[in-house]
Formats: sequence, C-alpha cells, structure tokens
Amino acid sequence: MRKINNALSVVIVLIFCGLSGFAQNNNTTSPFSRFGLGDLNPYGYGRSSAMGGATLGSRHSLQINSANPASYTANDSLSFIFDFGVDGTFSNYKSNSGSRKTNDINFRYFSLSFPITKWLGAGFGLQPFSDMGYEVGFSDSISGIGNTYHSYTGEGSTSKAFFGASVSPFKGLSIGANLNYIFGRLSKNTNVQFADPTVSSFTQIESTRLRDFTLTYGLQYDLKLKQNKYLTLGVTLENQSNFTALHSLFTYDQIVYGSSVSQDTLKYVGEVKDIIEMPSTYGIGLSYNQLNKLEINADYYHAGWSKASFFGTRDQLLTNQNRISAGIEYIPDAFSIRSYLKRVKYRAGIHQENSYLMLNNNQIKEFGVSFGAGIPFPKSKSTANFAIEFGTKGTTNDNLVKNNYTKFSLYLNFYDYWFVKRKFD
Repeated sequence: MRKINNALSVVIVLIFCGLSGFAQNNNTTSPFSRFGLGDLNPYGYGRSSAMGGATLGSRHSLQINSANPASYTANDSLSFIFDFGVDGTFSNYKSNSGSRKTNDINFRYFSLSFPITKWLGAGFGLQPFSDMGYEVGFSDSISGIGNTYHSYTGEGSTSKAFFGASVSPFKGLSIGANLNYIFGRLSKNTNVQFADPTVSSFTQIESTRLRDFTLTYGLQYDLKLKQNKYLTLGVTLENQSNFTALHSLFTYDQIVYGSSVSQDTLKYVGEVKDIIEMPSTYGIGLSYNQLNKLEINADYYHAGWSKASFFGTRDQLLTNQNRISAGIEYIPDAFSIRSYLKRVKYRAGIHQENSYLMLNNNQIKEFGVSFGAGIPFPKSKSTANFAIEFGTKGTTNDNLVKNNYTKFSLYLNFYDYWFVKRKFD
C-alpha cells in the first residue's frame, strides 16, 4: 500500500507539472491590470487564503509555506508534501457611467516540500506572479476632426518558478532562501479611430517578455512560551534588482479607402534586451501557535514600487505597495474519534492593501474578509483547504472603477511518508 501511495503521488506531481503550463494562460478581466506588470498575485496560498493571506510567521509540519522559505525545516521528518490549487473570482465592476460583471477561473499554484535532514528542508513549485487582461474604451470629440474612439486592450501573464531551502543552525532559529525565476509575456495594444474616414487611425502594439532570477530571503524564530505553545517571528526580504526583459514596439497609422487600406509604419523596434528595475520588498509576520488547537497570524508587507523603473523610465502611476493581514485557525478537537466535525480546521481572516497603483491621485485600495476550512482526508494527514473571500477594490471617485468581488478557492494538500521501510512480524 505504501508503494502504491508513493507511486500515486509521483503521478499526481507529473500531471500537475504538465498542467502548470496553464499558469501562462491565466484569465483576468480587471481594468486595473492595464498598468505596471498587471494585477500582482498575493504571496499567500493554501491554508492562508482563508486567513487573510497572513503566513510569514507560520510554521506548520503538515502544510507548505513557500512565502517564507525559512519554514521548510518545519515539515515532519521523512515526509513529502504536495500542494496545488485553483480559484474562481466573480467580479462586479462599477463606475459612474455603468457596470460590468465578469468571471475568472484560474490555476493558482503547485508546490512540493520535503526534508533532507533533521536540520535541512527544501521546497519548489510554480505560481502566477502577475496577470494582465483588460478591454477599456471611451469616445470624445476633437475640434476640427469630430468624434474619436479610443480603445486599450492587453493580455498575458507572468509566472514565478522557485526552488528553496532552509537550515536550522540551532533550536528555534531557521533561515532560508528561494531562488525565483520569473518569466512570461505581457502585451498592450492602443488604438485611436476617427469617425471621419479621411483621417488616419493610430495603432500601437507593445510587448514585454520577462526572464530573470530573483532571491527571497527568509528567517523564522520560535519562542516556546509553555507546553505546546509557541510565538514565532517571521521576516522576508528581497533586494532591489535589475531584471532582464525583452521589449518590442510597433506603431503605425492607416487609412481605409473603400476596399483598399493604406498603412504607414511610424515606429518599429524589434525585441531588444532591456532592464526593469524591480523593487525591494520586505515582510514581517508574527504567529501564535497552540499545537493542534489554535493559530493566530498577523503580517505586514511592503514593496517599494515607487522606485521601480521600466526601460529607464519611472512610471508615475506606480507607488509603494503596503499590505496588512491577519487570520486565525481553530480546531475543536484534532484527535476526536467520535466527531469528524471536531477535527475540521476552521479559519477566518482579514486584509487591507494599498496597491501599487496611483490613478487620478487616488491610491487604489483593497479590503477583504475571508472564511474557510481545512477538511481532513479519512485515515490520512492530507487536507482539502477551502476558502471564500469577499472584498472590494478601487473607488468610483474621479472617474475610476470599483470592483466588488467574491473569490472561491480550493487547495489540495497531499501528505505522505517517503523512504520508510515497513516491517512485518
């Protein structure tokens, strides 16, 4: 049976390694994704999705916490953990001129974690980094020319593959690092058309392809308060880095005469290597843990996007990103034999984020509350993690857009023992 379980785990890993290609085709219909690198994905996944995303100080022996690479040493000795998930977001965008409802269902991530020795752990995986997908248009009138229609469309996604390891030099302290490879393509199109057919239309096609490495450093320190009760401090850090990107630009105008089209290239720049100056980031988390009973997490995360630059130019629409999140997990009786519901892990959380976008002198803000549960598999340490989040992002002030959203998440966590030889009498 053990061999069958291990073989099944390998098959699952291979299947989802193949399906992970969908990370490069994630869907989004957010008008906010028009700017910067698109909509940035949060760092928290799995069980933390129902806890406001707060996870930087969390050390769990049965779950993966890739947000802080120092956590890999928390996994049980001889264990193998595989985690993956999907989510669906139902959005209602509103502005002063109308509203629109959209639905997006996406692959979220997969990750694996395993111990190497009692003091050394490792993990790797793939997760979306940013998503872009929008269609924005408006019309106006220009004196002497007439009615004009402007349309802006964009698509693409970037992903982050990572491999990390952590060591515990002495009891209570763990330090680690993730080597991240960020890759993907983002495309932005701009079109201006005129009601007067004698006036040429204008089109610009811009493409950015990312491919480079970053490092995430992590630290966690456990302070034992009393029997089975711990307070853990977690810290993460990424240095500001020059990130390699391939950039291309094609601009042209055209006039339609009946069935004939006249096109003139205004500017063409083939794909050339350039630099995106990525921001420095840091996060601080605190976790209180009463083993097999209660966990309370709180995080603060900061990314200095105001100092980032794209191909030598600072984007004036970007500002510093700040996020505060907190969450709780409660287990009535983790070892109950008679009641399955008492073994369920009940979770709730809250988060407030000032995003990296500054539009019309308004920093785009997000607020959300989340609820969920960890459903244990029978006769196993594996868990199905469910989460639902209700939130709002943006504002209708100053001709902007507000999104009221509901997000459903499902993350499956498979736990198994490896390299254990069964003995029979």
